[in-house]
Amino acid sequence: MATNKTEQATLGGGCFWCVESAFLQVKGIESVKSGYTGGHVENPTYEQVCTGDTGHAEVAQLTYDPEQISYRQILEIFFTLHDPTQVNRQGNDVGTQYRTSIFYHNDAQKHEAESIIKELENDGAFADPIVTEVTELETFYPAEDYHENYYARNPENPYCQAVISPKLAKFRKTFSGLLKD
Repeated sequence: MATNKTEQATLGGGCFWCVESAFLQVKGIESVKSGYTGGHVENPTYEQVCTGDTGHAEVAQLTYDPEQISYRQILEIFFTLHDPTQVNRQGNDVGTQYRTSIFYHNDAQKHEAESIIKELENDGAFADPIVTEVTELETFYPAEDYHENYYARNPENPYCQAVISPKLAKFRKTFSGLLKD
């Protein structure tokens, strides 16, 4: 019997459009909201965050049903969607706003995030050390409306074609069993 209890996960893996577009396709993910967190400016705008001066990371905040997908599964997907060994960048996106980050909502999430990072490092999953920060979520600021479902609404955008489309193709192949019908 479903409890209808949802939880949230907040993840920064470079551009929030990439993270959002993948997680919107995953079973158990009820919604994804692009936004900003981890900085020192209240209610930052996209333009402010893009300067790198606000300290915020671009993040995707997922609302999910833990009876359909676990936080660990979400983290497993997260670590395949981006390069967790790059400091303050993802590919050509450079700046602190693109840092690899997990903003945990409770102690259980913190423990799970630290645990999976340790496992990935022990298994040698990446050639370089994982630099993903694990930080308590303080304040999440939703991004402007035009960022929502950006990839689906702008598939011909050159950035979407060059960066997001290849990531999604790899993602769909790797996680086909977790995709919505």
